[in-house]
Amino acid sequence: MYKLSLDHLAVVARSLDEGVTYVEAVLGAELSPGGEHSQMGTHNKLLSLGPYTYLEVIAIDPVAPKPRHRRWFNLDTYDGAPRLMNWICATDDLDAALEAAPPGSGRRMNLTRGDMAWSMAVPEFGRLPFDDAMPALIEWGDSPHPNKRLPDQGFRLTRLDVFHPEADALLHSFPALHSLPEVSVREGPEKRLIATISTPEGNRILA
Repeated sequence: MYKLSLDHLAVVARSLDEGVTYVEAVLGAELSPGGEHSQMGTHNKLLSLGPYTYLEVIAIDPVAPKPRHRRWFNLDTYDGAPRLMNWICATDDLDAALEAAPPGSGRRMNLTRGDMAWSMAVPEFGRLPFDDAMPALIEWGDSPHPNKRLPDQGFRLTRLDVFHPEADALLHSFPALHSLPEVSVREGPEKRLIATISTPEGNRILA
């Protein structure tokens, strides 16, 4: 049986600077350099949210070649204000997790950056099931985890609320989501992610 845990949150934006400005204003945090994803034509910046969880702001890298396939996190068609759009769960067996996941959860893609090498399930058309309420799945294997290299500024994810009109159907199609103690998947009028983050200045809401 595969294991599942909350790995990180993704704020998507039209540009990395726009996304970073939004997150830093909401949280009062300074994000750390991330890197480029050459296979996806994207780049990011990061913030530690505790020993095992982090936040990334991700956007299309304007100087990178456009990939032949759709970019992850539906970035090819995103044109709104910066938004907490996706959540990513780590598993120790990506193939088994994908077999149990709802159709459209993606296919394994092996990725590298520097001394890091990981696998992620990337949907063919850029969007995950249930309007991106389904988490993306990632397997780090023996690769160093990004969070181990991030400064701890005292920010902690205390709760993630995942809303969707068909929340019960999502839970039924991927029951492993019940095992995540900090995540609540529940019915709402539209798909929306709301993260409660403890900061040195008190709780802040990122959505």
